Amino acid sequence: MKRSKRYTAVAKNVIPNKDYTIVDAIAAVKKNATAKFDESFEIAMQLGVDPRKADQIVRGTVALPHGTGKAVRVLVIAKSPLDKDAIAAGADYAGFEEYIEKIQGGWTDIDVIIATPDVMGQLGRLGKVLGPRGLMPNPKSGTVTTDVAKAVREVKAGKIEFRVDKAGNIHASIGKCSFDSAKIEENFRTFYASIIRSKPATAKGKYVRSVHVTSTMGPGIPVGEAELLNIQ
Repeated sequence: MKRSKRYTAVAKNVIPNKDYTIVDAIAAVKKNATAKFDESFEIAMQLGVDPRKADQIVRGTVALPHGTGKAVRVLVIAKSPLDKDAIAAGADYAGFEEYIEKIQGGWTDIDVIIATPDVMGQLGRLGKVLGPRGLMPNPKSGTVTTDVAKAVREVKAGKIEFRVDKAGNIHASIGKCSFDSAKIEENFRTFYASIIRSKPATAKGKYVRSVHVTSTMGPGIPVGEAELLNIQ
């Protein structure tokens, strides 16, 4: 893979074969975030699970104490008066039939969709549009609910969803590189602990095989296993 001169330069700051402490890893990522925009602070975890087996899919949600730093565009699919409750709670868009029609027409200019159970029949027909984009509401992630106002406030405050991919990896943005280091560390620990609590009962062997942190445009920094043992 051909790398840019900027990436090649910052990659030289990463010490080969070193397992970084959490504090040092955060400092290294922030130092390497030299792009002309506020890069996201990201975490990637390789898990010892087999996602082909339904009972080993790692999936859930976690509320980051300091949010992600990203403005999340929220659509609530609900009938009146719940659509009005959603707008009052901070949703960017809320309604029912008009948004079903917009999505059918190809509109997906949103980050999260929250829906009430009674509209999932109509929304479920749009699975081919919403599924590949990760936008289909799901009860397990708290995006199918009658308390739409609470769900909107949680998403806006920094609640994110995670799901293991086909290769057994989990990737998430847990802040911005401009965040204070202590806030990034707290978000990191909260996210990691949530993954640990989500360990499938059927998973055998080593559960967390590796953890790396990086900025959007920077090299990965490995976090040492000894640093992670006490995070629950």
